[in-house]
Amino acid sequence: MGAILLLAFVSLISHPLTKRLGRRAFLVLAALMAGAFAVFITLAIPVFAGNTLVEHVEWIPQLNMALTLRLDPLSALFSLLVTGAGALVLLYCANYFDDGELGIPRFAGVFMGFATSMLGLVVADNVYLLFIFWEATTVFSFLLIGHVTRLRTANSAALQALMITTLGGLAMLVGFVLLVQAGGTPLLSEIIASPPEGTLVTVSVYLILLGAISKSAIFPFHFWLPGAMAAPTPVSAYLHAAAMVKAGVYLIARMSEPFADVPGYRWALVILGGITMLVGGFRALRQFDIKLIVAQGTVSQLGLLVMVIGVGDPRVTFAGLVLLFAHAVAKAPLFLTVGIIDYSTGVRDLRRLSGIGRRFPALLGVAIVASASMAGVPPFFGFVAKEAAFAELLEVGHEHPVAIVALVVAVIGSVLTVAYMVRFLWGAFASKPGVADTPLETQVARSIVIAPALFAAVAVFYGVASPLLDPLVRASVPLTPLGAPEHLSIWHGWTVPLLLSGVILLLGVLLFFPARRLAVTLPPPSERLSGSHAYWVATHMLDTIAVRFTSLTQRGSLPFYLAVILSVMVVALGGTVLSVQQWPEEISFISSPVDIPIAIVMIVAALFAMRARTRFQGGLLVGVTGYGMATIFALHGAPDLALTQLLVETVTLIAFVLVIRRLPAHMAQRPRRATRVFRLALGLGVGLVLGAVAVVSLGARIADPISAALPQLAVEGGHGYNVVNVMLVDIRAWDTMGELSVVLAAATGVASLVFLNTRVDQSPHLSRREARNATRAHLLRVADPEDPASRMNWLLAGNYLRPERRSIILEVVVRLVFHGLLILSVFLLLSGHNLPGGGFAAGLVAGLALVARYLAGGRHELRATVSLDAGRILGIGLALAVSMAIVPLFFGQPALSSSWVDLDLGPFGSLPLVTSTLFDIGVYLVVFGLVLDVLRSLGSEIDEHEEADNAEFAEEAAR
Repeated sequence: MGAILLLAFVSLISHPLTKRLGRRAFLVLAALMAGAFAVFITLAIPVFAGNTLVEHVEWIPQLNMALTLRLDPLSALFSLLVTGAGALVLLYCANYFDDGELGIPRFAGVFMGFATSMLGLVVADNVYLLFIFWEATTVFSFLLIGHVTRLRTANSAALQALMITTLGGLAMLVGFVLLVQAGGTPLLSEIIASPPEGTLVTVSVYLILLGAISKSAIFPFHFWLPGAMAAPTPVSAYLHAAAMVKAGVYLIARMSEPFADVPGYRWALVILGGITMLVGGFRALRQFDIKLIVAQGTVSQLGLLVMVIGVGDPRVTFAGLVLLFAHAVAKAPLFLTVGIIDYSTGVRDLRRLSGIGRRFPALLGVAIVASASMAGVPPFFGFVAKEAAFAELLEVGHEHPVAIVALVVAVIGSVLTVAYMVRFLWGAFASKPGVADTPLETQVARSIVIAPALFAAVAVFYGVASPLLDPLVRASVPLTPLGAPEHLSIWHGWTVPLLLSGVILLLGVLLFFPARRLAVTLPPPSERLSGSHAYWVATHMLDTIAVRFTSLTQRGSLPFYLAVILSVMVVALGGTVLSVQQWPEEISFISSPVDIPIAIVMIVAALFAMRARTRFQGGLLVGVTGYGMATIFALHGAPDLALTQLLVETVTLIAFVLVIRRLPAHMAQRPRRATRVFRLALGLGVGLVLGAVAVVSLGARIADPISAALPQLAVEGGHGYNVVNVMLVDIRAWDTMGELSVVLAAATGVASLVFLNTRVDQSPHLSRREARNATRAHLLRVADPEDPASRMNWLLAGNYLRPERRSIILEVVVRLVFHGLLILSVFLLLSGHNLPGGGFAAGLVAGLALVARYLAGGRHELRATVSLDAGRILGIGLALAVSMAIVPLFFGQPALSSSWVDLDLGPFGSLPLVTSTLFDIGVYLVVFGLVLDVLRSLGSEIDEHEEADNAEFAEEAAR
């Protein structure tokens, strides 16, 4: 876990590090990744000796969520692949990118984030944790594929990859849930050790396989990987050759041994893998873009891997794992080779490439080694792996006929592999008759060949020294003495697999010549039969349906929206209420005689609101109902609710008044009679249904309410006597954090609807020192009541106000009550834990103080009163609340746990200090920032727009 946390931290600092060091930062990141590779080597030594390393940290036990990491031989092999390949690709990036290239810091951070997620994926033992890392790789790959944001093809390819792999991942999540339900444990190792059985398991296995084949670009999801070649070459080399696409194969390798006997498992994987191998091979022979040749070859080889491992026999799985690593160390340098050619020439079309081999002899040597290993030429790693696969498929063919099918398809696909590898070498490096040597547009550093050369060196080393790899892979597969595979070796004598390899090489070279001519003469395959076209048709239909449905439902009419929402509510809740068999025997309509006049006032206000002719009248009359509810709360022993309702109603009414300034004063034309009848019926329906729901809900209570225990719980658990406030900042603080996030989103939404460019207030800044100096100088002389210009400035921005808009009485009142309101807000904040108040109500009171300053002095007064940006206040408040949630974790306590200490102040009593007060301060800042943001967006900004419109109108009138 330490290595993963370290790489996660490196991911966070990669952006500033790369921004400071430029492309040299990739050398630092490569060194750190190489360090992680070395760490996993030290961890892998005891693992391959038979030990298993497990780390377990409880997270959410109620949901079976735990941070369980497990390093066994298979995960150790993949960990070495992820870190080793990552280090070499990062080394390559140091020469591939330019210092001034746009987005390099973001690329570095996202790349390291992907590597961390991939590493977590292969060592996660808890299936839910595995899914989290799985989806993290999906998101990071989306960002990496779409790195060049200005290219529409890159954005489209990134979105396509995201949608395909995310849908597969969601199916896999459902499969994991079902598998955990059947197996009784969320640990993958325990499920594999004792696999459950039954129909539920069969469904879950196929859902998991759906996620695996979508991740590994297996038919019918094979089309997203070639499209993802719009990504930079290092992305293709790492994600699409060595890391991400291997995640699905890794999961299949985990599941093949315990679930191979699930009905149809073997045949499904062999058929899908075989189709993928053949389709990818044929398409590679038709490509003219050398990067797409390698990409389609990757699709083909992924099909081979899934097909071989899908046979489900441990011996064949052993050979499949060897094939997997042979493919990674051969295909990654091929992508890096393409990147060097593209970087130096700007050309990837093999019809225009000529003479590259003479100019880059070292690169040619690397490409020949990698291509030969891919084609299965001795003595390279690919030859050893392919011979092992052929041998094991022949061996288990008498037990599983599906293995013979896999062998036949593998032989045919391997012939295609040889042909397109020869085509790649010829197209990328050969001097072609009649084609001039391709000019070099950019000089590349010689050191850029180091990374692909090291990959090629591994392909050579493990071809010659393959017995060294044999025990490592054997430890990764559950084998029995009676079913052990042959040892890896470059020479097994004159065998059938050797004969097959020779025939494949001969046929592949011979196939290259007609394929080269046919690729030019034959028309391209119809896109209508491709998976990419099917994806386009599906997404286009979805867009069309969405547009038509949106045009039907989103008419821009608020009455229509409300009618739909309320109608659904009446039908749904009304039907539920009608089905209730037992109603309360006794219904009390009035709990106090005082309720009667309040109810009459609210009803009369609602009736008059229906008849209101202006928006202002309607808003005030609707507000009366809110104030009536606040009164009812106060009379029934709920002062906190009454105070909050009163403040919220006031702030809402002010925001409404600010908005209607830009709207016509009078309502629109009166609706037709039929519309009024419908609205009346709908209103009566809503009222009756909600009344019935309230009656049924109160009558349905048969157990003691939990609220009876809340006062004692508030004192013992939250050290406070105000139950409402302790609930908000302690007992139900998670809800409050969610509500704070909603408030922040609402403030951002309001600002985005009003501000044109930025939400930061850019009006002229009036410092408080300047304003006070001007006011002090003004107070030193006697004001002349006959001279309007000499009137006393009671506000900071008084000089900015036009005389006809000033109200001395309002200015004096605001000057007198402003600081009192702020002190009241602080009092409500600090006393809210034991008395009515709290951060929410206190923030509203402080916001009302700002409202008073704005109403009296306008936008300049608001700017002088609070110079801080509203967005920063909102962010600081949310950050403080989140910090109070996280801090207890460092002391071994659950998130949002409270602590307190009582300070003895002698004759002044004791002062309780509760940590949840800091959380409440965060609430206070968020609410205060929201009011400030509303005032600046709906107030100051609209004022500025109105002034600009008036000035423009005056100029036009003057003309």
